[in-house]
Amino acid sequence: MSVYLRGKNYDMKYIYALIFVLFPLNVYAQSASIAMHGDAKYVQGFPNFDYVNANAPKGGSFTEATIGTYDSLNGFITKGVAAANLGLLYQPLMSASADEAFSKYAEIAQSIMVAPDGKSVTFQLNPKAKWHDGRLITANDVVWTFNTLREKGAPFYKAYYADVERVEGTEALQHGNGERTQGGVVTFYFKTNENKELPLIVAGLTVLPSHYWTAEGREFDKTTFEFPLGSGPYKIKSIDAGRSITYERVNDWWATDLPVNKGRYNFDEITVQYYRDATVALEALFGGEYDIREEYIAKTWATGYDNDLVKSGQIIKKQIANQKPAGMQAFIMNNRHPVFQDKNVRRAIQLAFDFEWSNKQFAFGAYKRTDSYFENSELASSGVPQGRELEILSEFKDQLPAELFNVPFTNPKTDGSGKNREQLRMAMKALDDAGYKLGADKIRVHKRTGQRLSFEVMHRQAEFERWVLPFIKNLKRIGVEANFRVVDTPQFVERMTNFDYDMTIGGAGQSLSPGNEQLEYWHSTKVDTPGSRNHMGIKNPVVDTLVEMVINAPDRAELVHRTRALDRVLLWGYHAIPQWHINTWRIAHWDKFGKPSVQAQYALGAMDTWWNK
Repeated sequence: MSVYLRGKNYDMKYIYALIFVLFPLNVYAQSASIAMHGDAKYVQGFPNFDYVNANAPKGGSFTEATIGTYDSLNGFITKGVAAANLGLLYQPLMSASADEAFSKYAEIAQSIMVAPDGKSVTFQLNPKAKWHDGRLITANDVVWTFNTLREKGAPFYKAYYADVERVEGTEALQHGNGERTQGGVVTFYFKTNENKELPLIVAGLTVLPSHYWTAEGREFDKTTFEFPLGSGPYKIKSIDAGRSITYERVNDWWATDLPVNKGRYNFDEITVQYYRDATVALEALFGGEYDIREEYIAKTWATGYDNDLVKSGQIIKKQIANQKPAGMQAFIMNNRHPVFQDKNVRRAIQLAFDFEWSNKQFAFGAYKRTDSYFENSELASSGVPQGRELEILSEFKDQLPAELFNVPFTNPKTDGSGKNREQLRMAMKALDDAGYKLGADKIRVHKRTGQRLSFEVMHRQAEFERWVLPFIKNLKRIGVEANFRVVDTPQFVERMTNFDYDMTIGGAGQSLSPGNEQLEYWHSTKVDTPGSRNHMGIKNPVVDTLVEMVINAPDRAELVHRTRALDRVLLWGYHAIPQWHINTWRIAHWDKFGKPSVQAQYALGAMDTWWNK
């Protein structure tokens, strides 16, 4: 479309750009922040986040470790295993803080404006925003990124942005010297105004350089070891493919002085070292090969740090409390497989896991049993449903087990002696009720279908073996055959992507503001989508409806009620065997770092808020 003005034809994009130069968005209720519910913590013009040292010195290095390997520098697709910390290369339209449930602040976008009818959101880009090659970040980059991620990115993106109808961008005018006084404008149009999370979801869009990815010879949906172009605080300095990757700080980074970045990204270099297993990695810490380790194994935390370096204080070992929602870590049963399609079978298998004994034997009693998919938050269900939650669940009463309404959900609990006979008797009765009878080899077989009660527990970490083997022993006592198989990281990723497993160990991380990601976790439309996060293969119309209700919750109170209802239905489905959680970070690091005086409650922040002494 064009318009005739002063004797010349002008493209309407030019006119839109001119309007935004002459009449910036603040005329139309522009804001540099947005919160999911209520107001953002940090007001317009704030200098920096509370949990940073704005005057932290720059320089030095930070080296951490991880287990496994990698074979790609493209973290936006399902193919390959992406290197760690690739997010350091990029920036989103707006950034989250680590001390709020869900708020966003200006980054590539300097302002946000939600339409009065809630059917669209508009961002004005920062005119100074640029890529590492010096080119300006444009509205076209945002539009191209969004469309490409939905078309060629991991399946998660298509689900996450499902309620976005389209995105349109208008470029800003540039002066003859190539500079801008006003950034481009991008508008996302929504299919519905009921999904209150959508403005924040698109605000979190990581923006990619369209000119880089559309260059001849590059394919977005392929793995690569070519160093990608970004706009973030770091760029890749070097790699040792599959073994290490080093990032270097961008000294002239355009966003250094933005409030969201003050006091952050202080190290000149950040390196990730890869190790084949946790035992080797721990020894490497003591050998000075890297600086910091977050410990996930309770036994190692209790016994593995009896070292002179720790005793002398050269390596600091400490636990830091946090308020992070724990989500659900569990033995995940793949409901797509016939062996797990009967709830009685799933319940019986859950009864065979003796958490109390295992926690005492292998974790020195350090863990708490996880009782909710939204553990360690107000979103977790408890007791029996009451009030508004009961009203919600009553709409599905004829589709839910009667016990859900009058019996609190509880995990099986033993006395920790290792003699869980009562639980095993209950498990055997459940298997009898499901039609499974003992065969000649003491393994149960379904009397009608001939289905043998046998499965494999697949994972990539051998450290889980001590937890799995006693579980397998108990399963054998009730006539269930199971084995534990450890595979390498690439095979694990491929098998998870294609749902090629019976049982595995995994989970669903949660935030304080659940929303569109719940589609990926539980919705039936994701059961047959390779790469989706519906690892359990849940296909339940009640769950589908509750997920949609969570996404469309009008306010915080209703979000809590709807999430608790979803949690309760998931628990009573026995799709997983809940494991454990801990509400602290367990870290060990060399005494070389300075730290802010305030610790954010939702993120440790070592890599981006600490500095070298």
